[in-house]
Amino acid sequence: MFRSRRQKSLGEKLRDHVWPRMGLARLWHLTLLRLHRIRVSDHQIALGFAAGAFVAFSPLLGFHFILAALIALVIRGNVLAAALGTMVGNPITLPFLFLADYNLGATLLGRPRLGNLAIAVPEEGGVLLHEGPMGMVHAMMKALGPYFLPMTIGSIPLGLISAVVSYKLVRMGLLSLHHRRERRRLARQNSQTL
Repeated sequence: MFRSRRQKSLGEKLRDHVWPRMGLARLWHLTLLRLHRIRVSDHQIALGFAAGAFVAFSPLLGFHFILAALIALVIRGNVLAAALGTMVGNPITLPFLFLADYNLGATLLGRPRLGNLAIAVPEEGGVLLHEGPMGMVHAMMKALGPYFLPMTIGSIPLGLISAVVSYKLVRMGLLSLHHRRERRRLARQNSQTL
């Protein structure tokens, strides 16, 4: 109903998905407004968002929403807020999160660290085309196998730090929204009585 008549090109859609046209501060404000509209306590919303932020560090890319929802249910957080919290891991931040995961995990395991995002690709690349989906899964596991354990171990402390920080930020942001709305309500009441 309120969409532009001009269709966006694929490049414009991808650009808007990676770097929103409205800017990151406005995106944060709109995310807080969405969280504020959820009719549960601020504590449950912040817990859910923290669960999503924790899972964003996990190397299990296809399972972020499921893991965030399960953790939110266990800690009695909000599942919708957990889904929004997984936005911490987005196409811009994921390479850096995974590099930090690996380097911390490698340090804890006593392995050499990576200086850049280069990952070795298996030499038998033809397996991907000739053996179908299972060949692709096998090749990916062979290529990423040495990185998975350090990334998993490194993701736990980094995810916990991210969860604590995001809990505090969301809780403070929601309290700020409540105070701002209360001030506006009182100002309207005072203007109506005069």
